[in-house]
Amino acid sequence: MQPFKLDCDLIFFDLETTGINVLRDRIVQIAMVKFSPGKDAPEDFYSLIDPGMPIPPEVIRIHGIDDEAVAGAPSFSDLADEMYAFIGRADLAGYNSIRFDVPLLAEEFFRCGIDIDLESRRLVDVQRIFYKMEPRSLKAAYQFYCGKILGDAHDAMADTRATVEVLLGQMERYRNTDYVDDDGKVTERPVRNEVQALSEFTNDLNTLDVTQRLRLNERSEVVFNFGKYVNQRFEEVWQKEPTYFSWILERDFSYQVKKIVRRFVEEKKQNKA
Repeated sequence: MQPFKLDCDLIFFDLETTGINVLRDRIVQIAMVKFSPGKDAPEDFYSLIDPGMPIPPEVIRIHGIDDEAVAGAPSFSDLADEMYAFIGRADLAGYNSIRFDVPLLAEEFFRCGIDIDLESRRLVDVQRIFYKMEPRSLKAAYQFYCGKILGDAHDAMADTRATVEVLLGQMERYRNTDYVDDDGKVTERPVRNEVQALSEFTNDLNTLDVTQRLRLNERSEVVFNFGKYVNQRFEEVWQKEPTYFSWILERDFSYQVKKIVRRFVEEKKQNKA
């Protein structure tokens, strides 16, 4: 039986990609499930896609799709007309789709000369429903972990004291609970009364600065986490465009970023001398 009340087709879809930049990255896998008015069973579309560019190792670790897996797969342009016909005038739904999947898909179609006309489609983002209906604010956390209502939210001292109580509540609730990540890796009792354990569990992004502009890759090399050189190592960017580092030092970046960049530049100059 049709689970949705529909006045036109509704397509749920998900993309696996070469990265998170909606303008520069490419799709390596697409899956779509289409629900149509008057039809009990949905239609499916699925394909691996050759992105025409190497898939970064850190991305392969996330979705498991490597260059060998997409070798011989059709390109997006090979499938564009078929996918556009499948989508038709459907509304689009997904998880974190409004910020990522929808714009990235639209860019891929645009490169093939196809405008999927997002303005005339309704977009449903399941993640937004989750976040709005199950808020992750301090007020919500205080009620969940402490069983109390935070009356003076956004007063600095009230918020600070509430945060103390929330952490104590978290340590109590999860004291015997292991954490399993999306890859199945188990961390034993990460939320326990040890600052080192709590720091490792909450600061797991491998970023080098609080603005998250720089991070370490899987080989512990410094890479950019933004801009046109995202995911590229300092060393390879230095070979391509050393003035990029000067640009960072002259622009509005945090002191942490400038400190790391300045140290790298000084080391390069010393080695050259």
